Amino acid sequence: MFWGLSSAVDLYAEYIKAFKIKDEQGGCGDGASSPSGALNILICGGADPRHIIKTLAKRYTYKSKPKLNIYVLDGCAEIVARNMLLLGVALEAPESFSLGYKAHLFMDIYGNSLMRPSSHHYVAAKGRTLLKMVTDEEELQRLAPMLCLEGLKYKERDGLEMAFSFWQPQPWHQYNIATYWEQRSRALLGTRYDHRNGAFDWDLSMTLKEREAQQICSQEFRYWRECGVAFVFPEYEQCKPNKTFAAGLVRDGRTYLHRGYVGDIQTGPFCGFGLRTTEERMHNSAHGENDYRATDVTERNLLELFHELQTQTAYEHDSTRSRRYGSVQLLMTPLLTHNECDAGEGQVSYDRPWIQVPDVTVHYLSPMEMVQLQQGAARWANTFDIAFVAYNYFSFLGQEFFQSLRAQALFLLETKLLTVERRDHVQAYEAKAMVLMKEAGLKAVINYHAINGKHMLLKYKKTEEADAGEDKDEGDDAKAEPEAKPEADADAVSQAETYPEEGQIYQEEDAQANDHAINEKHMQKYKKTEEADTGEDKDEGDDARAEAEADADAVSQAETYPEEGQIYQAEDALESN
Repeated sequence: MFWGLSSAVDLYAEYIKAFKIKDEQGGCGDGASSPSGALNILICGGADPRHIIKTLAKRYTYKSKPKLNIYVLDGCAEIVARNMLLLGVALEAPESFSLGYKAHLFMDIYGNSLMRPSSHHYVAAKGRTLLKMVTDEEELQRLAPMLCLEGLKYKERDGLEMAFSFWQPQPWHQYNIATYWEQRSRALLGTRYDHRNGAFDWDLSMTLKEREAQQICSQEFRYWRECGVAFVFPEYEQCKPNKTFAAGLVRDGRTYLHRGYVGDIQTGPFCGFGLRTTEERMHNSAHGENDYRATDVTERNLLELFHELQTQTAYEHDSTRSRRYGSVQLLMTPLLTHNECDAGEGQVSYDRPWIQVPDVTVHYLSPMEMVQLQQGAARWANTFDIAFVAYNYFSFLGQEFFQSLRAQALFLLETKLLTVERRDHVQAYEAKAMVLMKEAGLKAVINYHAINGKHMLLKYKKTEEADAGEDKDEGDDAKAEPEAKPEADADAVSQAETYPEEGQIYQEEDAQANDHAINEKHMQKYKKTEEADTGEDKDEGDDARAEAEADADAVSQAETYPEEGQIYQAEDALESN
């Protein structure tokens, strides 16, 4: 709910790769199929801005830079508020703090149930700034003109206001996430809770590591499953509750009611940035132990993305910054919690303008728009060039949803690969999704049936050629109808060779049909002969010629079907006598 279960992808790179569009200056392709104007991207249920961050960070690498309209649709206002906060961290001005501090701050907010005090202070200060942006359009245009909140209803804006206010360090804004986490774990494991370490190791070793999550180390995974802290560094101490995990906020006087913690407690926040990196050395392992943790890979990837956002240049990683803690057993001290009132009002204000990304607009949509998309509303018809849908939003998909895609569009569906569900459930989900997209007229970007691999995303595309191909196939079928008999005969022979028992059955049925046709032929011949004897005058030469033909047919019949030929010859002899 608070993070995705697939790695961050550059959506524009996936688009030009799927349609084989050349990266040329002044355009984003060649030929009539190249997109014109802006590209509209829908991220439905992404839960975090990982795809947005990577798409914006890699934008400088392309000669063609079309205008991007990114539409973000999430299920509740608290997730939208958290999404805006994380995007604000990524686009924070370089003058605010260093690159390494920004990466660790992002990791702290993104995946830790308990944060450092400095991170807690940043969330409170940034919450006040975001509150001004939501309630004041001029402040929004001054700080982050790339954001557009026109798609949010007043109810969702009120939800954002409650979330930003709840983040403030007030004694009555209580969020005891350690208790909520333990309650969720006990409810999930039941009687296995007393032996939970074994259950944690089983989920990691027997499930996740078999599903493209080899980079996650046992110690960091076990510690996260125990207390909710995923990214740990020895020099930091996490002690403040991460209020961005609160959902379902309802104002009750000056306090707030909420649903506790309702997010993921089985996979972890390692999937977005911590599974793969361009430096292959960080994936090395010895005796089953990784050299680097998923935490270290996440740090390295975030350093690269944030550097590219700030400088628009390639990133060269300093290998000495990455610490090889994969096989090191860190001493995990008991977590401490501090009273909320220790954070005073004299905090630093983070109200500098965000890093500018030209020709990019991020639109936040109301959750009710999901129903409109599901029903195929006319206002969204033929709108999106790229659409990403999370696995837990699959139930909203239908034939009407795909009407919102343009004639040339890319569709990405997150799978259940990185969940701990049973393998047959994961395969059944993918099979059902493939059937749905095939019925909608979409074509797979790669042949998933030929490639027996594991996929975090199912990539399908919608093209104009697909519709033309369907019409062509119908014409070919109609044209091939007169030639169906020879092909059917060849198929029957092949069937008889492959399945001899069934082939014999088909041959016997064909023989019976031939016998019936021959009997009908002879009955018509004898009927004509009787009519000739009753009074029809016929030429003797014609009778002789007909008689000769009948004799020839009888001889041929006797050679082909000897028993029936003898019967017909006996009947002819009796009639002649």
